Amino acid sequence: MSELVPQLFDPVKAEAALARAARSGPERFLLDRLAADLSERLAAVTRRFGATLDFGTPAAAFGLASGAAPEELTILPPAIARDPGPADLPAARFDRILSGGLFHQVNDLPGLLARLRRALVPDGLMMAAFPGGDTLWELRAALVAAESELRGAAGLRVFPMVDLRAAGQLLQRAGFALPVVDSETVIVRYATPFALIRDLRAMGAGAAPLRRPGQPGLTRAIILRAAEIYAERHADPDGRLRATFEFIWMSGWAPHESQQKPLRPGSAKTRLADALREIEQGKREA
Repeated sequence: MSELVPQLFDPVKAEAALARAARSGPERFLLDRLAADLSERLAAVTRRFGATLDFGTPAAAFGLASGAAPEELTILPPAIARDPGPADLPAARFDRILSGGLFHQVNDLPGLLARLRRALVPDGLMMAAFPGGDTLWELRAALVAAESELRGAAGLRVFPMVDLRAAGQLLQRAGFALPVVDSETVIVRYATPFALIRDLRAMGAGAAPLRRPGQPGLTRAIILRAAEIYAERHADPDGRLRATFEFIWMSGWAPHESQQKPLRPGSAKTRLADALREIEQGKREA
């Protein structure tokens, strides 16, 4: 991997976090929801796909939910998918690449997306979902407020997230045709912030894989103060606490001559102003 790419995540620690979660009994309710959403989204695509790659989804949940025949399904586990080698992503190999819950832990996401596009056959589909910029904003705000109050400054404690606009730009930069990006917000309620943290650890989603050289750890006092701030600012009337999970969905196609092409700038036959004027005139006459 290029030394110019910022190394925000430690893949060894990320895999260790998933392994610990698997040993203690993984929490899958968000992963299962994403897999169900994937099935609905794929149902809207009428063409048939052959070779399918599940790229780094925990428990291969996306590949299993895709309906791919076992002989057509290739599974690349998260430990390999975070930094795949040339043999893992051969050129023009897959009709469909699906990935869930991985892209937010990749150091070189622009480079990875370009490699995924090249691994698709022409007119092949890539579809992925991962936590977006609004995920756990309540927890992040509480930690920043508590650490700033007690230590005078706050450090990075939760994974940096990609927002919706950046996701679309990444698809275009990687050379995908017909890029589509949208997001879904899921609110989960907890009795205490510590119940949320237990769930995050059971998902293998703690912040331990973040590289934070020289940054001091959280003290018990900071954690307890963050829990107080969380309860003060993000509780519903019944006392339960809200935790926001935003999931960004992105999809794009490997370019193919059969795909619809955007019009060249200046090639429109009607000016936008004239079209809007005709619409407004029609409303008045109706």
